[in-house]
Amino acid sequence: MYKLCNDAYKPLMKETLLHFLHLFWNSSSVFPFHTKLWVLFQEQNLTMDALRAYRHAVRIDSGHSPAWNNLGILYENCNQSHDAVKCYLKARRGKGPVNSHLTERIHFLQDQMMSSIPNNSQSPRQLPYVEDSDVIVLQKQSNFVNHQQALTSETVSECRGGTKRYSNNKDGHYRSRVNKRLKMTCESSSGIECMKESTVVNFQDWQSSSSVDADHELPSSEDVEHKLHTLLLPTSVTSSIIEPDTKVQNRTDNLNPSEEKSSTCVDNLKTELTKNQSTRLLRSIKNRLSWTESKNTVYYKTPGLHARFLDPQVVIEKLPEPKRPSTPSINMCASEVLDTCEELIKNRGISSSLIKWELCPMVPPPEAPPIEHPKEELLPPTPSVFLESRKDAFSPKLHDFCLNHPISVIRNIATVLNLDLGLFSTKTLVEANPDHSIEVRTQLMQSSDENWDQERTKQVWRCESQRSHTTIARYAQYQASSFQESLKEEQEKLHKDSDNDSLASISYIRGKKGKKTSTFKTIKFGTNVDLSDERKWRTQLQELTKLPSFARVATSGNMLSHVGHTILGMNTVQLYMKVPGSRTPGHQENNNYCSININIGPGDCEWFAVPEPYWGVIHRLCERNNINYLHGSWWPIIEDLLAENVPVYRFLQKPGDFVWVNAGTVHWVQAVGWCNNIAWNVGPLTANQYRLAIERYEWNKIEKYKSIVPLAHLTWNLARNITVSDQKLYKLIKFCLMKTLQMCQLSIDLVKSLEKNIRWHGRGKNETAHYCGNCELEVFNILFVKEVDKKHMVHCLDCAIKDNSELEEFVILEEYTMEDLMDVYDNFILHPLPTASTTAT
Repeated sequence: MYKLCNDAYKPLMKETLLHFLHLFWNSSSVFPFHTKLWVLFQEQNLTMDALRAYRHAVRIDSGHSPAWNNLGILYENCNQSHDAVKCYLKARRGKGPVNSHLTERIHFLQDQMMSSIPNNSQSPRQLPYVEDSDVIVLQKQSNFVNHQQALTSETVSECRGGTKRYSNNKDGHYRSRVNKRLKMTCESSSGIECMKESTVVNFQDWQSSSSVDADHELPSSEDVEHKLHTLLLPTSVTSSIIEPDTKVQNRTDNLNPSEEKSSTCVDNLKTELTKNQSTRLLRSIKNRLSWTESKNTVYYKTPGLHARFLDPQVVIEKLPEPKRPSTPSINMCASEVLDTCEELIKNRGISSSLIKWELCPMVPPPEAPPIEHPKEELLPPTPSVFLESRKDAFSPKLHDFCLNHPISVIRNIATVLNLDLGLFSTKTLVEANPDHSIEVRTQLMQSSDENWDQERTKQVWRCESQRSHTTIARYAQYQASSFQESLKEEQEKLHKDSDNDSLASISYIRGKKGKKTSTFKTIKFGTNVDLSDERKWRTQLQELTKLPSFARVATSGNMLSHVGHTILGMNTVQLYMKVPGSRTPGHQENNNYCSININIGPGDCEWFAVPEPYWGVIHRLCERNNINYLHGSWWPIIEDLLAENVPVYRFLQKPGDFVWVNAGTVHWVQAVGWCNNIAWNVGPLTANQYRLAIERYEWNKIEKYKSIVPLAHLTWNLARNITVSDQKLYKLIKFCLMKTLQMCQLSIDLVKSLEKNIRWHGRGKNETAHYCGNCELEVFNILFVKEVDKKHMVHCLDCAIKDNSELEEFVILEEYTMEDLMDVYDNFILHPLPTASTTAT
């Protein structure tokens, strides 16, 4: 049949293609001839032209499933699986029939991308990203308008038997490309399909070039139509008519009719039709052309013609009908995940937990690692680095060093980066904002490795303090007077020739170990000074931008920068004003995030730290001492830790020293001298950091402790804002997205079952995440609001149902549409890093 497109047909094919292009670029809807032009270009491996055609179609109708489906096939054939998956997902949610095997194809590509890293050096990118391809469409449309008129006139002259050689200019080059594509069209079945369309569009022009005698005896219209079908299709195809519900999965490219028949087809057609009958046939064919939709496959059907499978290249073999999944998986698309909600509720209910135990195996406090440390290893040296140049500070090795140790000390960083730490001195703070509020903790001054009870009879873990507030100016006065008193006491001691075994910064006399001290001095610790207001602290905050990116307060590589709102002390800077003996009790950072602390000076601070795997041991020691690990205030006794085989890091932080506390590290700090410190949290984009944050988020629920980092809200923002190449991090984020998506659907279904309306609320810029007013759990997307004491209080689903099973007096609000969340979920895919060989090239 492919011999049908011989030399006599070439002028006609060129004119036909021009008609297609004209109608294509100037149409406002996706007509059937669009699909033929897609197939025409794609089967001839004209990938860029096919891309332009597909993208133009989806720009006209963004929900056209067949167009998205075929665009995905185009990307997949070019080994661009990420773009292919995006197109297939669009096809699933679009309008029109969807191939039933598309889901299996999506899963196959996602599994392939997660299990292997493609070698881009062997399969270079042929097409632009899906998001960038609209530019190609606009360029092609502009080029076509520029060349359309010249091409039309010259092609018509060829249709009348003339030959013309194009000059070696831009127009000639473009025309030669069109001629080349037309010639290639004669080698595919898509060319046949294109010709069927051209018969409809250009039939009158074709008939006008015929030399048929008007008085010739003509066949009936039925015979003419049958003859036309016979000319345009192979004999083997016309002999078998396929019903609309039949799935055609084998292409007809291997059919070859005789040359004798094809060489006379044009003459036969021209001598059998008159102008009137051609018009009648045109009308008949137009009326009888139809889209036929089956459940799984799209066909373009003319009665009496062979139904053709729309997908031009990739044929997915028929698979057994999969059973409806009852267990959700991150390999599912969003719609499939939501389909599992009903089964989960029937079988065992759905959990609001974000953790999958296989991914995050432990939430309860862990047992101690099965490692017996020799006594000399229980007080290991603290990992530290002395920076010699600015280059060292910005080296990626420095960040890796910090991530690979429980705690690290970076010395001389202020010098090499020329940080003006004087901007955070007490004098400068008073000059800048003397009336700024400051929290004060009143404590008993003790040695750093001791902690006596209130009666001063025995050492305990409980660390007592009383809370109050003052201003920076007033605390500065106290800090200065404390220093003067200490100097006076030192002079008195020297004058009395007393023992000189106490530190110059400590104003108490230490007794024998295990017995109460002779005196306990009361001190005040100025803590949690908020420096988040850029209007007040612009100079100070600007100075911190000199730090390397991994240590900055705000950067794209910091999870906490994607929260979308301020969390005081975490994604903002806080200041601490200290006198000797000021204590920060033992703790892990909120949601196990890393933290940074810089000593402004002039005095030192003493630090203690325990690696994250041992936090369960400390938790049990707190329980043994009747202290709540999360809610209580405790100061570990070193001897107790060593007895439990727990390693403890202990070191001095000098002025200018930078301390990195890694994720989950337990630590406590005491000031040795008079000093100020600044601190904030960071969240490296690593699987370990995210896993530990989620673990603590879930354990906080059990302990009724508020997680001030809204992990559900943060996770969705991460999915919107970042691309992930780490497979472990991708799986964790994807699973949390899946769990929250299910919970949103569960909440919506419950509300609808109670015949309650859900009102659109949306989210404002920098709006904080919402927490339940009763249990302090984060509430994501679906808010249950009730007026309590003339205030509107947000409730979680559980608390709302407990309050009223029919949700009476509750207003239900929605922050995101389910369509938006499903789109974010489906578009969050793994982006593997290129291989080393690719990077080298």
